[in-house]
Amino acid sequence: MPQSDLSWTLPIMRAGYAGRGLTYLAIAGFSLWAISRGGDAKGTGSALQSLESSGGGYAVLALIALGLSAYFVWRLVDAYWDLEAYGTGAKGIIARAGMVVTGLIHAALAIAALSLIFGSGSGGNSAVITYVGKALSVPFGRWLIGIAGVCTIGAGIYYGYKGLAGKYREHLRGNSFTMNWNWVLKAGLLAQGVIVGLIGFFLIRAAILGQPEEAGGLDKVFDFLESQAFGKVIVVAICLGLLGFAVFCFVNVRYRIVPRVADDGIETLAARIAAAI
Repeated sequence: MPQSDLSWTLPIMRAGYAGRGLTYLAIAGFSLWAISRGGDAKGTGSALQSLESSGGGYAVLALIALGLSAYFVWRLVDAYWDLEAYGTGAKGIIARAGMVVTGLIHAALAIAALSLIFGSGSGGNSAVITYVGKALSVPFGRWLIGIAGVCTIGAGIYYGYKGLAGKYREHLRGNSFTMNWNWVLKAGLLAQGVIVGLIGFFLIRAAILGQPEEAGGLDKVFDFLESQAFGKVIVVAICLGLLGFAVFCFVNVRYRIVPRVADDGIETLAARIAAAI
């Protein structure tokens, strides 16, 4: 398709990143609020449930569900038309397959938000344990969960690599705002990498032991981190990092560059930083 024919994908991308940003803003915000009052950090399901019970919560939940659904569509469209220009080689195919998996995960989160709106929601570790338990009960289920765990750890490592190496800068417009907030974007990606990597580690443990309760989402990650030395400090740092990841998502709404849609003359954040050195 001609390049101009794909411009319709940009509003979907922006809506998707906005929904993703709202989700992580809710998780980090409710977690930090709970910690400040002597409570524990909240996983995705718990944060959405807290949002449900707050004033105007249903409206925000609806926006989150709509945004995450848009992100699901964006990942599928992105992968199908190769809007990020990854190519059709082995590396490109893996990257595009990862987009589809990421889209499916966010579709599940959208369904969770909708289920809370309609009064049938449940989330947190229990939902993860239920799905892992079902997977473990089928032939080769342990292998499937183990492979999913390895892929998830790989995704966590990639988030960390993007943050440390600054690869995300190649897909953002270079301007004074992105320059000044670059350190926040980096911190957000590193925090997300830690969380995703630990979720993958828990999946592998569940596969090896054949025990679905070994798996878990953000709730389990926070519980694990809090059990370490200086655990509360670590959890607060991760929550602050998730605020940074929410900022990263919102920055993508406004300044993300989609290679197969954007003009060739747009200056990237990577180019602007290189010119400033």
